[in-house]
Amino acid sequence: MSNIEKLQRSSRFPTMRVESEPSGASHWLYMHADAGTGIRPCFRTELMDEMWRFLNSITLTKNQRRPGVMRHVVLASDAPAFNLGGDLELFARLIRDNNREQLLGYARKCIDGVHHFHTGLGGDVRTIALVQGDALGGGMELALSCHTIVAEQGVGMGLPEVLFGLFPGMGAYSFLCKRVSPQLAEKMILSGEIYSSDELHKMGVVDILVPKGEGASAVQDLIRNQQRSPHAHLALNQCRAIAQPVGYDELMGITEVWVDTALALGDRSLKTMDRIVRAQERRSGAEVAA
Repeated sequence: MSNIEKLQRSSRFPTMRVESEPSGASHWLYMHADAGTGIRPCFRTELMDEMWRFLNSITLTKNQRRPGVMRHVVLASDAPAFNLGGDLELFARLIRDNNREQLLGYARKCIDGVHHFHTGLGGDVRTIALVQGDALGGGMELALSCHTIVAEQGVGMGLPEVLFGLFPGMGAYSFLCKRVSPQLAEKMILSGEIYSSDELHKMGVVDILVPKGEGASAVQDLIRNQQRSPHAHLALNQCRAIAQPVGYDELMGITEVWVDTALALGDRSLKTMDRIVRAQERRSGAEVAA
């Protein structure tokens, strides 16, 4: 029996599905459990609230952690897409209303999540993004915040925010600069290009590339291999925090630039957002019909 078959559904949320080992050694979070209703697979506030609430519920305090005991959190999706990014419909509405407070609140919620993933829920967790469908904008940012990105071949990943005059402001620059040069990170952000998972694997952005349909098995193998040397991997979590830190203040400083840039967008950019939302809705509806 595989590890996947041994997992038990520990919690049920309207927007996500959670499968956990009975011991609590690993948790698989599947975003967009409501994808069958035709809802866009993006970072709606409801999804983030449920994700962060569950993550906080399994986060251990320093006194609760035991030496050499390492856990894993796997982030995946029940939708054909991994995640299409921020809630553009909400963005456009808040920008038109010049509502900086709510836009900053949304951005802060995003930063809370990616920082928690990046720091391994305080240090005793290795985080894995299992990308089996397109990861765009904020979806790619969330994947980049994880320790390891496992992607299936033929998946599209990119940061298309420049198409409507914006930039990915919830960690993309900081996290990308830990995987590629700052010059290449800026090129990727400013081009808005969608790359294949194969291309990103060659660039060093994707850690493990596997054929279509083999992503879950690859993640199981990765977890088994890492659990053979938990002390080393937990130590590397600490080393990473020292040598390649991405601090909360850094992430928040950049996302405040994002908020101010968003509020300065004109009607042309907002209409482009509207068109992208309609395209996402058509795509989601077609996937449900199929």
